[in-house]
Amino acid sequence: MTADPIRVLVVEDDPVAADAHVMYVGRVPGFTAVGKAHTGAEARRALDRTPVDLLLLDLHLPDVHGLQLARSLRAAGYHADVIAVTSARDLAVVREGVSLGVVQYVLKPFTFATLRDRLVRYAEFHAAVGEASGQDEVDRALATLRAPGPAALPKGLSAPTLERVTRTLRDSAEGLTAAGVAESVGISRITARRYLEHLVEAGRAARAPQYGQVGRPELQYRWVKG
Repeated sequence: MTADPIRVLVVEDDPVAADAHVMYVGRVPGFTAVGKAHTGAEARRALDRTPVDLLLLDLHLPDVHGLQLARSLRAAGYHADVIAVTSARDLAVVREGVSLGVVQYVLKPFTFATLRDRLVRYAEFHAAVGEASGQDEVDRALATLRAPGPAALPKGLSAPTLERVTRTLRDSAEGLTAAGVAESVGISRITARRYLEHLVEAGRAARAPQYGQVGRPELQYRWVKG
């Protein structure tokens, strides 16, 4: 008998990122995205309508901080687990999330492979039922949530350069071309394009043709906030 899929509600204020996260969830066997919400209020309404096992929760929502939402949901009797999705790197926020039952953190920008790893680990944790035979079994159940190390970037990309490209694009109000990023970061245009396309694949950047110049239109990239 096939187990019921784990029902996921995506809570993300940016429509592009929300669609990407729904798509990512749908690509992981054993999971199904039952909806998406762009605000804390929408998330509450969705939870009232639909049974949910797991929230994929952005912490920076327009009407409430994600951890405040998680706290209020627990107080109201909602028991869905939470995987926090955020660009915030404040460890105090991480500690507070642990106290509220956040089982995983995924830092933006991330790839499908990163989220898939977290979801697969959560599925193993979720499937653990019954009474543990001892401390070792309890430790193994909790260890399934821990990633063995940072998710590998595609071959040829480095984390420090990705951070510089990310910061450059995030700080640009109107977006940048690969040439603009290359000049700011000090890398080649081709290399900049690879990092930018990686951010697009991760749902953290969007691209569109830039018209108004002589010759072939150049792609312009903009940061997807979150």
